[in-house]
Amino acid sequence: MITYVCMASQATTVRGEPALRTLSDPFDPAAAPLSQTVVGARVKALRESSSLSLRDLAVRSGVSAPMLSQVERGETSPTLSVAAKIAAGLELRLSQLLRLDEDGAVTIVRASQRQRGGNARRGHRLEVMTSPQPGQRAELSRHTLAPGGATGSPDDPPMHEPGSRETALVEQGSVVLVCDGQRHELGEGDCVTFDADLPHHFENPSTTAETVFLAVVSAGLRRS
Repeated sequence: MITYVCMASQATTVRGEPALRTLSDPFDPAAAPLSQTVVGARVKALRESSSLSLRDLAVRSGVSAPMLSQVERGETSPTLSVAAKIAAGLELRLSQLLRLDEDGAVTIVRASQRQRGGNARRGHRLEVMTSPQPGQRAELSRHTLAPGGATGSPDDPPMHEPGSRETALVEQGSVVLVCDGQRHELGEGDCVTFDADLPHHFENPSTTAETVFLAVVSAGLRRS
């Protein structure tokens, strides 16, 4: 998971344009400059989480692959215009790419702020316990299944982006994971990790008791 840190480094100028300098949005020339190492690491992490090659991002952003490579390795600080192109290539706003719209290194989601959802018809309730801010590489959710309930149906398409991995921990009761057509029975305290871009769903085999499990979905390249 990407960690947001306080960024401090010297600002540079590339081709006569100002390099990135600010931690606020809009840009404040008096703010501390952004570390090109941190910016580069973030660009690389976001590119890889989207399963894009350097060439793919170059085509999408209009920034050359060699320039992108230099940015990712922290060898150069991108100008504002280059950073904006990279953000557009990743389908993000510039402030999202640079995390200018976040408050700091720690993000707290209070219990009352959790996103809630699910499908009552299938006996499924869920709470997303992590922040919905852009650029997050993992999501933690808590799922409650009524007796005989399920998170989806066998013919549901994969819900997660290519390369995603999911880890689920059974907190209460028992659950059956159906992944790519195979059934896996899990009891209280059991933990499973699987490729979340495959067709999958969870079932509660009990006819009398609820089951509760936690799930973490993380982006990344699988089978590398």
